[in-house]
Amino acid sequence: MIRVKRIYETASADDGFRVLVDRIWPRGVKKAAAAVDLWLRDVAPSTELRTWFSHDPAKWAEFRRRYHAELRRQGEAVALLQRKQAEGSLTLLFSAHDPLHNNAVALKEYLESRPAASSQRRR
Repeated sequence: MIRVKRIYETASADDGFRVLVDRIWPRGVKKAAAAVDLWLRDVAPSTELRTWFSHDPAKWAEFRRRYHAELRRQGEAVALLQRKQAEGSLTLLFSAHDPLHNNAVALKEYLESRPAASSQRRR
């Protein structure tokens, strides 16, 4: 199961493996208190894409299309997330204010649209 959660929310036992998927560390969050198991910058949108999007919901569909194209070039990082998902709960952490239009939501959608890590190993 994949969950999406703001990093500012309190960690819970249900979160499982917690991965920060932002390129920049969130303001005001101390690394020791963040309960982040992994900071995976490689799956964050490029600086150019993030700047272009600027968290504008009107650009959401195009952002997702461009971001998914970037993710296709991050095979190793995506495979790591798929392995963690196969092992149990995976929580993608983000810092954006909008809980519906952010890179973690788009990444979750991307991961859920891909074959499971276990089926890829059998090939």
